[in-house]
Amino acid sequence: MQNDRRGFLEAMIGDGRPLIVLTGICLGLGGAFAIFQALTGHFMPQDTAYLRMQPEELCGINECRIVHFMIHDRVSFGGALIAISVLYLWLAEFPLRSGEAWSWWTLAVSGITGFGSFLTYLGYGYLDTWHGAATLALLPCFVWGLWLLVPYGTARIPGDGSWRSMFRNEVYADWRSRAGIGRACLLVSACGMIGAGSTIQCIGMTSVFVPTDLAFMGISRLELDLINPRLIPLIAHDRAGFGGAVATAGLLTLAIVWYGRPSPSLWQTLLIGGIAGWSTSVTVHPAIGYTDTLHLAPAVAGTVLFFVGLFLVRRSMCQT
Repeated sequence: MQNDRRGFLEAMIGDGRPLIVLTGICLGLGGAFAIFQALTGHFMPQDTAYLRMQPEELCGINECRIVHFMIHDRVSFGGALIAISVLYLWLAEFPLRSGEAWSWWTLAVSGITGFGSFLTYLGYGYLDTWHGAATLALLPCFVWGLWLLVPYGTARIPGDGSWRSMFRNEVYADWRSRAGIGRACLLVSACGMIGAGSTIQCIGMTSVFVPTDLAFMGISRLELDLINPRLIPLIAHDRAGFGGAVATAGLLTLAIVWYGRPSPSLWQTLLIGGIAGWSTSVTVHPAIGYTDTLHLAPAVAGTVLFFVGLFLVRRSMCQT
């Protein structure tokens, strides 16, 4: 019997995919915890330390609508993280295992947008130390996994692994067919996610609120500042993080639908990720009473488009 000369880390980490899987699992657990924490009505310890206020104190103002607004951002953020987690796990297990270079570049770009969104939190001066610590702990794991899979030098991904591979798409579909129309719906929905997430992120770094937000809370920016001058920076932090997660989930969905080969696993991944992301972002609004038609319309339209697309591509994906 031949002696196995691999070291412990080499055996555990392999070609880097286990590190991407670990990143995905951690993001999913973080998203689930964010949803749980928000639904209980509690703030994280670092949030209360920064505000020097308990959520119960804020709940005494305007029928608790300030806290409810923060819950709506945090639940949506958690759902987006779970969606990213599911998409990462699929990328690691299927296209990366098959040596499809587009999946490496998709992960790399999503890492820049996702982890890079942490910097947008600084736009209003609130540095979430716990979130920062988690990011600093997870980022090396993600980067190390990508490095081991890098298409250059180590040749872990066979063929032409350069960025030019992103311009070659081997998945063809008649856009007039049932599957083609469904795929178009999914792509448009993903583009909408990127646009919406980027917009929310920019708003979080600048004005923080849109008019319907303040109307829901029944309060002005000046009154929020009078309640607590640290309240708007904390909400801005939530908005920027939520926007970055939605944009990243949209980017991943766009690449996976465009490049991914039709398969049952791809359809199931989109279904699970879609339920996690869209259900949280839509259902949290009626749950807290934030039902402004103008505000809800993009999310509802994106949800309908996404699941109609999934329905239309099901036959072509699940029978391959």
